[in-house]
Formats: sequence, structure tokens, C-alpha cells
Amino acid sequence: MSHERDRDSVVSLRKGLQVLTSFSRQYPRLTITDVARLTGLSAASARRSLLTLYDLGYLHGDGKFFWMSPKTLLVANAFIASRPLPAIAQPLLDALSERTRESASLGQLLDHDAIIVARSTARRSLSIGLGIGSRLPGYCSAIGRVLLSSLPMAEAEAKLLSMDRRALTRNTITDLTQIMDLLERCREVGWAESDEEIEMGVRSMAVPVRDRSGNVVAAMSIAVRAERMSMAEFQRSFIGQLTRAQKTLEASLFPVSAEK
Repeated sequence: MSHERDRDSVVSLRKGLQVLTSFSRQYPRLTITDVARLTGLSAASARRSLLTLYDLGYLHGDGKFFWMSPKTLLVANAFIASRPLPAIAQPLLDALSERTRESASLGQLLDHDAIIVARSTARRSLSIGLGIGSRLPGYCSAIGRVLLSSLPMAEAEAKLLSMDRRALTRNTITDLTQIMDLLERCREVGWAESDEEIEMGVRSMAVPVRDRSGNVVAAMSIAVRAERMSMAEFQRSFIGQLTRAQKTLEASLFPVSAEK
């Protein structure tokens, strides 16, 4: 089967997508050398991909540097418009954010990270800001821990072992055993937390979103500035509202058919 997939794979398309996704907040403008370094492609392959994307209008450039054009938003919009999860979740996140005056997000697992697929911001929590398509590290974010906890234990451990679990703040938990304990606790209580582990001054909680079979398809989170309330106050004040929003989303995504 993998043989057939290799035969049907378009290598040039794969390389082009690698190049396109090498741009980020940290790397908004890239040279051919930069792209080769970030993607592991040869300089010649990076150059061909960059020039193709430039000719198609997905990149702008000045002869040395390349940067994304607005046309790349068509790719993100195609996902948002064609998938029910972000479309249905957005008004629920907006309502949750309006009630709590805090930021609310929905994420799914992508490689080692939680990628944000819907978000509503009443006030900015993280100084870097988050938006649709932003990534949060799976090992130390509340939303990432919920998603990792949904995996079989051996698979979650293997993912954690392959991650670069660096300390982002003095509170970041990086020890494998401690993180595995947190994942087990999430399975037991139904939610996870991150207390100033991604950025000092920011606390977050997340809960799983499940389909009718009980499989976790996403995680919903809420974040608050630490000076507003302690972690215990945060939990008491918002876990109920977060859970109700989660249940509403599940019911909207996976309605139970009426009995005949």
C-alpha cells in the first residue's frame, strides 16, 4: 500500500507545500538559503519551489527575499469553509468569549502541536497573540495535553519522547513522567490545565470535544491573565461554562437521530 502511495505522490507538490509552510511569525521573509535550511531541501529545489509559488501568486518577492501574498488565504479559507467543525464552533466560541471576557480557542492535533482551527478573542492573553493556524506545543499547553491524552498511552509517550520539550518559562513542565501523569489525570477528570507554562502571566484550561463514539476530534480551551485570578479561582469560575460550550458543540456536530 505504501508502495502505491509513493508511486502516486507528486514530489514537486510535496516540496512546494513544505516551502509554503516554512513561513511563520518568526520567519515572515525568507531567502532561498533560509528555506533550504528550514525544510531540508537542496538550494536548487527550494529555488524552484519558491519561483513556482511566486509565479502562481502565492508569494511576493524582491529578488532576494520572499514573503506570503494574500492569495495564500484561499487555502486557509477553503479549510474553514469546507469543514463543519470550525464553522459550527465559531459562534459558540464567540458566545463563550463574550460571557467570560476571555479568549476561547478550538484546536486539533497536528504532529507535535495543537493547531488552532477556530478562535474568539475578547482580550489578548498571550503577548504573541494567537489566530487560526497558530500552533501551541502539545506537551505544555492545556489544549495540547487534552489532545495527547486522547491517544493510547504508548502512542502519547512516543510522541512526547520525539518532542523538543524545552522550558518556555520557569513553570514549564518538561519531565516525561510528570507530563504522562498529567495526561492520565486529564483522562480521569475530563480537562487539562497549563499554569504559566507557555508564557508567564497566562493560565489556560481545555476540555475534549468528542464524537458520538467517544473519540476526541478536537479540544476547546479558555485562557486568562494570571493577575486576574488564581488557577483555583479560574477553574471554579470557568470550568462549568467551558464544559457547557463543549457539550453544545458536540450536540451540534453530532446530533442524535430521532427514534422512529
